[in-house]
Amino acid sequence: MTTLVGRERAALLVIDVQNGVVAEAFERDRVVGAVARLVERARGAGVPVVWVQHSDDGLVRGSDDWLIVPELAPGEGETVVEKHHGDSFEGTNLEEVLAGLGVGALYLSGAETDACVRSTLHGAFARGYDTYLVGDAHTSGDRSSWGAPEPEAVIRHTNLYWKHQTAPGKSAGVVDVDEVDFAKA
Repeated sequence: MTTLVGRERAALLVIDVQNGVVAEAFERDRVVGAVARLVERARGAGVPVVWVQHSDDGLVRGSDDWLIVPELAPGEGETVVEKHHGDSFEGTNLEEVLAGLGVGALYLSGAETDACVRSTLHGAFARGYDTYLVGDAHTSGDRSSWGAPEPEAVIRHTNLYWKHQTAPGKSAGVVDVDEVDFAKA
């Protein structure tokens, strides 16, 4: 139902599951395991997996913190998009990559829920993609000392409001790893 004409395929976006991003993340091991299962399911269904990797002054390109966690690895032929902003589309070639793959529906996973995941959700939806958050495959660090809610509340709230996201001509929603049906997108 995407508004992007001729782009019938789905893709999985794995956002910023990097050592320095998820080291202290809420339920890190469970979420990384969920992302690994999701990647395996996407590959088995012939669905493109696109990896997003952030860098900035605090997450220096090439450093150990910048690397994708050892439990995950881009497969041969899978695209890695490097970014410097929260929204994975801003200042990157992500739109061109997805257009080249014929993708009009995105399943998002990764980190951090209250930053890059949320920004990319909105960026994708505003650009016309059917945009689905994989509710048990994203996480965030604890920013409560800065006045933010606890990570579990951030994740729950993001799942709640994205479940009810609507706009003309496109779909949104939240689905858990084991419920993702790449064929329906």
